[in-house]
Amino acid sequence: MTSAEAPVGGARLIDGKAVAAKVRMDVAARVRDLVVRGVRPGLDVVLVGDDPASQVYVRNKDRAASEAGFAVRTHRLGAGTTQAELLALVERLNRDDAVDGILVQLPLPKGLDADAVVRALDPAKDVDGLHPQNVANLWMDRAGLVPCTPAGCLELLDRAGVPLAGARAVVIGRSLLVGKPIAALLLARHATVTIGHSRTRDLAGLCREADVLVAAVGRPELVRGDWIKPGAAVIDVGINRLDTPDGKGRLVGDVCFEEAQRVAGCLTPVPGGVGPMTIAMLLANTARAAARRRGLDVEGAVGGGARP
Repeated sequence: MTSAEAPVGGARLIDGKAVAAKVRMDVAARVRDLVVRGVRPGLDVVLVGDDPASQVYVRNKDRAASEAGFAVRTHRLGAGTTQAELLALVERLNRDDAVDGILVQLPLPKGLDADAVVRALDPAKDVDGLHPQNVANLWMDRAGLVPCTPAGCLELLDRAGVPLAGARAVVIGRSLLVGKPIAALLLARHATVTIGHSRTRDLAGLCREADVLVAAVGRPELVRGDWIKPGAAVIDVGINRLDTPDGKGRLVGDVCFEEAQRVAGCLTPVPGGVGPMTIAMLLANTARAAARRRGLDVEGAVGGGARP
């Protein structure tokens, strides 16, 4: 059992907070190495509008990036920002040599075309890994920047010591943000991968075949204990808020944790599992982008979930 795991009933808990803290320490060491070489990685975040959840998330990103030694700038634009104004800012950041990573916080306010904004990013600075060129690189097994949450899922599996080569993996969910990229990452690690979704026949039966099960569908507690193969590794990407009598709400994943912990070999909790990994992998991507843009050795770049 690794230091990132603790016993929970019959399963091991994969502690995303602990793993994320280790990744962030590794990134900070990488940044110090880059600074010695005369490079201070720069991360620019673009926040449009006043969505409260986005504002909190951006503050957390800013703090984590600053603590790791990055030069961080946040560009706050009003909800009335036009598409042309947003694209002009992206183009200016593309040309700015001090900027190594650009992150446009999604979702954008209504009336703005997020796809057009993502396509306008310099792929070498697209630290969210969403540009079509980075998507193609992922599926063609070429070096590129990988979406942060899927990269974090693979990092958790690696640090938990879950063998992937030859494993039967099932991913529930086919989104561009999580489902499809994590399937590509697992394929690259020689797992046999099946993607399940809302129209899959006998989804429960498919899940029971999985040595590695990734749930990323956005349906609270969809995956029950009897869907899980005994001893399987279960990665729960879902974050769903359920109403409670006290009005505070309760966060749950796409997996029924109480049932899963009696069957799985290891699993991630919600909260405290995959969630903390997203910002950690964003930092890893930015350090990697800074090194690549200058032709420096990237072997020291962290983030085993993302390809170097």
